[in-house]
Amino acid sequence: MTLHFPVAPMKAAIGTLPHDDEAWAYEIKYDGYRTLAFVRGGATRWQSSNLIDVTAKYPELEDFAGSVNAESAIVDGELVVLDENGRPNFVLMQQHATQVAFYAFDVLSVNGHDTIGLPYENRRELLGGLVEAGQNWMVPAHQIGDGEDLVAATVESGLEGVMAKRLGSLYVPGKRSPNWRKVKNRHNVEVVIGGFTPGTGNRSDSFGALLVGVPDENGLRFAGGVGTGFNQRRLAELTKMLKARHTKECPFSTLPPREYSRDAMWVRPNLRALVEIAEFTNDGYVRHSSFIDLIE
Repeated sequence: MTLHFPVAPMKAAIGTLPHDDEAWAYEIKYDGYRTLAFVRGGATRWQSSNLIDVTAKYPELEDFAGSVNAESAIVDGELVVLDENGRPNFVLMQQHATQVAFYAFDVLSVNGHDTIGLPYENRRELLGGLVEAGQNWMVPAHQIGDGEDLVAATVESGLEGVMAKRLGSLYVPGKRSPNWRKVKNRHNVEVVIGGFTPGTGNRSDSFGALLVGVPDENGLRFAGGVGTGFNQRRLAELTKMLKARHTKECPFSTLPPREYSRDAMWVRPNLRALVEIAEFTNDGYVRHSSFIDLIE
């Protein structure tokens, strides 16, 4: 098998830290765009995770091939944009607010020879000698074992989480494998329910998402939608409670963007909820949110 552009990247399963800690390697999970670099003839072609050529979008990566110690190579990694504290920020990455950085974490091919059949630790060793650090790229460190310590460090630093990768595992293009685990840091926050969007499909009798806010000096600041974390019993209970609190007046200090407010139903803001989120975005919206429970 010889790999050529495009190649579907290997995917990770969402999970928890493994019990056989010493049989796994751990890397910091960087919050950005999964991207593959195809180096050939002194030039690099960049491919997104959905197999699109994105080379023209990132001119700051034009010289990457000069830092690769091979005539040709395929390198897997993450494109990130760092905030003022040096942390990867997904919203800034979406905006391409500043120059991106490529964090390489795997190698699929070197000089026309596929490396996907090598064990993880051999590929990481090969990668370390393949890519030299530059202004907009690097090979971040990894460690064997001590996953809990790395998770604790990422929590303290406000990072997204860690990747756990089984030692000896092969790279399987286009497949989601339990040999790679995303261990995400999550946070619980208290919000106020100010409305909801209509449900569709099997939720047509309830609601699509709760519209939530966070109190501030101006009133109730809109903080986005929460559409997951509900079982059927909870959906029915909440629907009844929301309909009993229906009001024509928007309770948020400013009207939410049209994608939220277009079909929204407003409620009196006297229900509080605990939700789990990855983070608040730069706009103050909950990201990757999931409902936990109401707060009495």
